[in-house]
Amino acid sequence: MNGAEARARLAAVVDAVHTAVVGRDVAVQLVAVGLVADGHILLEDLPGLGKTLTAKSFARALGLGFARVQFTADLLPHDITGGEVYDSEHRTFEFRPGPVFTNVLLADEINRAPPKVQSALLEAMQEYQVTSERTTHPLERPFLVLATQNPLELEGTYPLPEAQVDRFLMRLAVGYPTAQEERTILARRGARKTDEVEVPGVLKPGEFLAIQRAAEDVTVDPAVESYVVDLVGATRTDSRAEVGASPRGSLALLKLSRARALVEGRDYVVPDDVKALAVPALAHRLIVKPEPWIRGVRGPALVEAALTRVPVPKLR
Repeated sequence: MNGAEARARLAAVVDAVHTAVVGRDVAVQLVAVGLVADGHILLEDLPGLGKTLTAKSFARALGLGFARVQFTADLLPHDITGGEVYDSEHRTFEFRPGPVFTNVLLADEINRAPPKVQSALLEAMQEYQVTSERTTHPLERPFLVLATQNPLELEGTYPLPEAQVDRFLMRLAVGYPTAQEERTILARRGARKTDEVEVPGVLKPGEFLAIQRAAEDVTVDPAVESYVVDLVGATRTDSRAEVGASPRGSLALLKLSRARALVEGRDYVVPDDVKALAVPALAHRLIVKPEPWIRGVRGPALVEAALTRVPVPKLR
């Protein structure tokens, strides 16, 4: 699939998602970019803003398998991954796959699950496989995790370890709709006469994988690569940073920039792609020192400072 075809198909996917998700154009576009880049996405925002609806709508529009798990404190690893079940008829154990064996997994309120469950999901996210007893079971590609968490309600939660947060390609906030968008939401609900929204399937099996492969063919100028490295390096030298972004952050920013170029209809990356994705790709990978944290400084402020300090390359 060439770049023009991929862009046209992706535009149709975004249009299909907007039959259910009103407004939030930036967030929807960023989710599309993250999925094309073959990355897991952390949606961190308040309840009721359409995080779950966005994930389900993308899965349906992309024609992919979808599963949703509501994470709770009593969840066990095998509730996610599946496990060995004794077959009394044949007197053997057989593996029963869990909900992780899908294409798009919605991990709702992921920080409410205990660390053992988070660790089990981490193997699936990083290695694209599940290990049960002594057997390894590969996950079908694409495998994408869209996780949600509430940034305010922390009672009874287990904060994600830095190693797992780093596995998310990007972290996004959906945000409140505008007044006009909220009126449109109410009007559409009244016209449907039901809470369910039918999102049309756009892609056929295999088409999304072809789109992801097309993103790998997007050209990156060496000057842009150097710009990515310099931005990530600037997060490490910021005096307010306890820990800066790792090389995984550089790889994530480059992958996302390629995907954005494809979504925008280009076969090459420009510095604006990098600038637009720097905060979603890098901010959640940073640890701010205690004193700046108390003063309200967070990861996005450090990334914005790096964008200000690092000169933008001029391409021919």
